[in-house]
Amino acid sequence: MDNFYTALMEMFPKAATYLMAGSLVFARMLGFFRFCPIFNRKDIPPLVKISMALIVTTCILPFLSPDKVMTECDSFALSLLLNIVVGAMIGYMAQLITIAIDCGAEMINMQMGLSSATALDPTTQSQVSILTKMISLMGILIFINLGGVYWLFKALLRSFEIFPLYSAHVPLAQLIKMDMLIKMSSNTLYMGLQIASPVLLATLAQDIILGVISRTAPQVNVFQLSFLFKPVLGAAIMVWILPMLMNIIEEYFLSFANII
Repeated sequence: MDNFYTALMEMFPKAATYLMAGSLVFARMLGFFRFCPIFNRKDIPPLVKISMALIVTTCILPFLSPDKVMTECDSFALSLLLNIVVGAMIGYMAQLITIAIDCGAEMINMQMGLSSATALDPTTQSQVSILTKMISLMGILIFINLGGVYWLFKALLRSFEIFPLYSAHVPLAQLIKMDMLIKMSSNTLYMGLQIASPVLLATLAQDIILGVISRTAPQVNVFQLSFLFKPVLGAAIMVWILPMLMNIIEEYFLSFANII
């Protein structure tokens, strides 16, 4: 079998080169799809992700000069591993942008007292908060509407210029800017607070008022009243600030349009 494979490669050397380069591109696409937003959702079947990665690999392979021989790195397994790592790093950096929206949604959910209001998500087979899921889906829709998928693939294509297929050294300083990575990580809490701040301030004012009532009229059961008022007040604030919230999320996504 090995002799037949060797003879086949000698008969079709270009096919072997394209197959090797295609395998490396496919490995990078798998690492990218595993972590990047939209494509890393559990409700997308793995077979669909693999098929999409194969289609994208077939489309972009002719534009990457795959006829170049392996000179810098003689180990095909090492090149395969490095391409998976590079794709995963790009996908993870893109995921940091959308994590801030989930962080803000969790803050709102906890402050409104809806942490126990969960439902079974049939796509992920896990208990999820309804409000958190709604804000997360809204953020993904805004990301798609602004051209987020185009930004992701643009960054992926840019990575082939910074880190070629057969390179043995990952240029982290060029591939990932540390100041940008620190800014994205810190923005997770900052953006979450910015999204949840109206609800946080409203519920804080309500707690102060209920605290004053508790001191002036001890016979009033303030503890039970807080469970009644917090969800109603939080829902009213959410309906009021929803247009402004969408604009804030849109401006946040646009600030990372040219991240790579």
